[in-house]
Amino acid sequence: MQQKFHIERMDRERLELALDWAAAEGWNPGLHDAASFFAADPGGFFMGFLGDEPVGSISAVSYPGDFGFIGLYIVRPEHRGKGFGLKLWHTAVEHLGERTVGLDGVIERQSSYARSGFVTAHRNIRFEWTGPAALEADPAVRGLEPSDFGELLAYDAALFPGGRDEFLRAWTGQPGCTGLIYRSDDGDIAGYGLLRPCRTGHKLGPLFADTPRIAASLLQVFRCHAGTGSIFIDVPEPNTAALQLAARHGMRRVFETARMYTPRAPSLPLERTFGITTYELG
Repeated sequence: MQQKFHIERMDRERLELALDWAAAEGWNPGLHDAASFFAADPGGFFMGFLGDEPVGSISAVSYPGDFGFIGLYIVRPEHRGKGFGLKLWHTAVEHLGERTVGLDGVIERQSSYARSGFVTAHRNIRFEWTGPAALEADPAVRGLEPSDFGELLAYDAALFPGGRDEFLRAWTGQPGCTGLIYRSDDGDIAGYGLLRPCRTGHKLGPLFADTPRIAASLLQVFRCHAGTGSIFIDVPEPNTAALQLAARHGMRRVFETARMYTPRAPSLPLERTFGITTYELG
């Protein structure tokens, strides 16, 4: 009897499986990403099954407001070319409805996303950094404390197109995660970032800062927290100051995606985005 393909919402355990698939694809997810992803939208993760066998995944996370993001779009290699991916894709698109929707498309998939109405806004370049830390840290850089969280949400709101309070609460609380803020002379937050352990090294995301100098100060302190391991950071290409910062530190380009949106890109201050949060959730 031919096995039937069907799609179900993922629970946390299935989401962990999808992240294992992402690791096998070379995407290097964080060690503890599942809890944060699930906190963003527990109903936004879908898995395709052939009979009882899980064969594909996709996420379609809805943020409060009018924004959604598609990620974790994977069909297991032995099941590709059978139409399962297209069924997962339609499920995600239908789930997000009339929202503005974003995704980060790998090079080989960008043309198919364009046929679905997604328009490229910019490239994101993944860099790997293995350079040394600075000898002295900027005293304006401080560890993120629970009492900072309300201010952090307000700062983040100007830099991301949807509300993500629950996500950030979980994201900043990951085991092994380092959160740093930069306070200006008047005491306001003028930059922040989060470093989390991944299957290989650490990822730094987001890295938001009002100026390149503030971003550089945060980077140097994060370098200390990462030890001798690699730091990976995904830089939006329109931020030329971020690219120059990567060049000054000898970072190596290792990967790229296209940030794509439908029906149109939200207006964001990319000059303050030195590292996006994730390829999976935006």
